[in-house]
Amino acid sequence: MRAGKQLVLLLVLVTMQAEADTRDDEAACEKVKQQIRLIQAKMRNGYSAAQGIRYEERLRELKKKRYGLCR
Repeated sequence: MRAGKQLVLLLVLVTMQAEADTRDDEAACEKVKQQIRLIQAKMRNGYSAAQGIRYEERLRELKKKRYGLCR
């Protein structure tokens, strides 16, 4: 009987950790999306060629990160 209680406790802990990880991923996903929106807003206001290259590079990085986080 004791092994059954330990198994239940283990399952509860694993479930709680999975829920916490999901919340962390959702928060990280939202942060990345906000950073993308910020860069896109800056790009609508005009920029130099050098700044455009930096914006595009950063957008590529963020979109790659978003792909991994936001599923």
